[in-house]
Amino acid sequence: MDLTSEDDWARICAVSVPVALFAFGAGLLVAVLTAPVGVSGAVFLLPIQLDLLRVPSPAVTPTNLLFNVVATPGALLRYKRTGRLGGTLPRLLLAGTLPGVVLGTLVRVYLAPGDRIFRLLAAGVLLPLGLWLCLRRPDQPVHPRDLRTSTITGLGFVVGIVGGIYGIGGGSLLGPILVGSGMPVAVVAPAALTATFLTSVAGVVTYGLLSLSTTGPVSPDWEIGVLCGLGGLIGGYLGARLQLRVPETGLRILLGALAIGLAITYITQAASR
Repeated sequence: MDLTSEDDWARICAVSVPVALFAFGAGLLVAVLTAPVGVSGAVFLLPIQLDLLRVPSPAVTPTNLLFNVVATPGALLRYKRTGRLGGTLPRLLLAGTLPGVVLGTLVRVYLAPGDRIFRLLAAGVLLPLGLWLCLRRPDQPVHPRDLRTSTITGLGFVVGIVGGIYGIGGGSLLGPILVGSGMPVAVVAPAALTATFLTSVAGVVTYGLLSLSTTGPVSPDWEIGVLCGLGGLIGGYLGARLQLRVPETGLRILLGALAIGLAITYITQAASR
């Protein structure tokens, strides 16, 4: 939607109260649960926006990216206040995710790939990682892998492409992989959310530019994206506060459970297509 006319703003104001409250509440709940482990929650909002809020495809992709833009600053603000924002990891991830999301956006708009293969591949990565994170004993030693800078940037590039195509921030993929390599959740979470935020900004801008020369629902559903994002803004701040109150083992199990749940969701959705 091009927000340049009074009619556009009238449509935003015309969103029914139940829909507005549902969108806000969904963003709030998802962000509270996912922000402590560096996941924006957009990947869990995707089926809600498609099936319940009736956001058409491919507009659901930039709508989800818009949610990230509005929601993630809440968690990032909290991480900044506690001195956990910064370092080299966010810069390495951004070096890959920013060009990746632009490429993914172009693929989504002009090639419109099906998502069945992606869901199965993502499930194949997330399911074993989630099981390992949940089942590993607290006293079981973890030998951190010294990932090369090129490996981290390459991972960010792949995740950026996925984010551009499917409208997910990438934290749901980056978090389990980096934590599984031995990095602590307290380091991974702020870095993953930083990459998610800036990558989503680039994605929304790219989709907005493409909507000027492309027919069909390419631009975001602004009202749904903003309403979900406002809930996520509050939920992300609260979720980031929870990180200090939950031990590393609890955070790792939460991340593993989210990865398993997402993998099962992907498998179910792929099987139904």
